[in-house]
Amino acid sequence: MGNKLDFSPEELTAKEKKKFLIGSVIPRPIALVSTKSDSGVVNVAPFSYFTIVTYNPPIFSIAVQRTDGKPKDTSRNIFENKEAVIHIVDTDNVEEANITSTLLGPDDSELNISNFTSVQSKKVAVPGLKETKVRFETELYDSMIIYNEENNATADLILLKVKHYHIDEDIYHDGYIDPLKLKAVSRLAGNDYAEIGEIFTVERPK
Repeated sequence: MGNKLDFSPEELTAKEKKKFLIGSVIPRPIALVSTKSDSGVVNVAPFSYFTIVTYNPPIFSIAVQRTDGKPKDTSRNIFENKEAVIHIVDTDNVEEANITSTLLGPDDSELNISNFTSVQSKKVAVPGLKETKVRFETELYDSMIIYNEENNATADLILLKVKHYHIDEDIYHDGYIDPLKLKAVSRLAGNDYAEIGEIFTVERPK
């Protein structure tokens, strides 16, 4: 091990703090989230500040960064309509998922600039995306606003409870998902992504 560098948050710029986190907390799974506005516009956007919170009940968390203190379309739609569909990004749809990160106005849908096809959900009003192997229909469980040291709102932390599961039968066997067939991708830093690499097993202590 080499010598360690030490920083306090006050010594780093906002950009440095971001780069330190997204460059070291890797790989990060990607949630492709569809929501619907009050006017019926479907929004689709990817988020890598995403993870499982618990399986009982099944809850995900996503953190949506704000712009100049204002919530993004995803957050606003979830707060207004309490629903979202989470999709797992994989090697077959990562290019289209990346396209949905394009900045659009609230009245424009990412479905118009990508090749994703919307499909009707079973338990929520928000449509899902056909070109994904795994998707979860969810409802808002809880949320909180994150503030920085200057008391400015910088992000929305959103907890979403699963109401219905959709899984391609080709990747699901005997209650388990085949990770090599799912081909999920993860987010690194900058423009970089990672595929599932070598899989190894470490037994837990008894």
